[in-house]
Amino acid sequence: MKLLVTGGAGFIGSCFVRTALAEGWAAQVVNFDKLTYAGNLENVAPVAEHPGYRFIHADICDEDSVEQALRDEAPDAIVHFAAESHVDRSIHSPAPVIQTNFNGTFTLLEASRRRNIGQFVHVSTDEVYGSIAEPHEADERYPLQASSPYSASKAGSDLLALSYYTTYKMNLSVTRASNNYGPYQFPEKLIPLMISNALEDKPLPVYGDGQQVRDWLYVEDHCRAIKAVLDKGRAGEIYNIGGNCSLPNLDVVKRILKATGKPDSLITRVMDRPGHDRRYALTNAKLTGETGWEPRVNFEQGLQATVDWYTRNRNWVEKIKSGEYRRFYELNYSNEKPSR
Repeated sequence: MKLLVTGGAGFIGSCFVRTALAEGWAAQVVNFDKLTYAGNLENVAPVAEHPGYRFIHADICDEDSVEQALRDEAPDAIVHFAAESHVDRSIHSPAPVIQTNFNGTFTLLEASRRRNIGQFVHVSTDEVYGSIAEPHEADERYPLQASSPYSASKAGSDLLALSYYTTYKMNLSVTRASNNYGPYQFPEKLIPLMISNALEDKPLPVYGDGQQVRDWLYVEDHCRAIKAVLDKGRAGEIYNIGGNCSLPNLDVVKRILKATGKPDSLITRVMDRPGHDRRYALTNAKLTGETGWEPRVNFEQGLQATVDWYTRNRNWVEKIKSGEYRRFYELNYSNEKPSR
């Protein structure tokens, strides 16, 4: 199988690329990535010399680039990760999330329809369900209640993708995953930010009372779930992917401090985010029942592995924060240089 992975230099996409090649899920993987602030070629350095790996530096919003990639590469399937994924950024500047998450998905769907791509997996988020009161959990039929420009853009792109199954009979599935964590995550999300700050003895900012509840999913488990959908998922269906681990944010932060040997006094309360969802919760029953997938890595194991990785790779974090990788990308890719 030949896969084209959009956003394959980002956190989750790069894990999928690395795992797909290491585990033999695909003979060839084409990584199609714009290399925005969260895209990092260091994330795929372990497979950069793999004979089955190819990289295309391009934007999913660029119709000509997408069309050329699908024509030249002729993938058997597309796994679509590429997105602007940070809620705070979407609140302060909504335009990029609409452009990338909705318009970019449309461009990719249209090109895939024209090229008769065999299979398409659209990777989304549990945030489209909005805040869910206890003790309820969202299944795939739960109403969409997006609360931020980010989650609204993903909800819209989900519906657009599903319309291509209904209208054009594309072999397309949608996945909605809970909060991912693990190595190589850009240090603006909760877990990597708190780990990197703790290691530097900096304050750990916690929104409001810190009792916002999230389900935590180790990134490698997420990638295995997507592979399960590729292998056994049904066209036109939505599949929730969760880690079966719901915790308040404050609890997660305190666990990080314990794992890094730092005091709780580093916790700093900050004003809550506008429209901050109180609780996300979803059930994996459909995915498990149809494919047999279940999360393998519990939160204690996954968090310790993540803390260990960031402790060993503090230079990676420093380069990210200093913008060194950003300057590297601009120097090497700003003038439309060959990308393969």
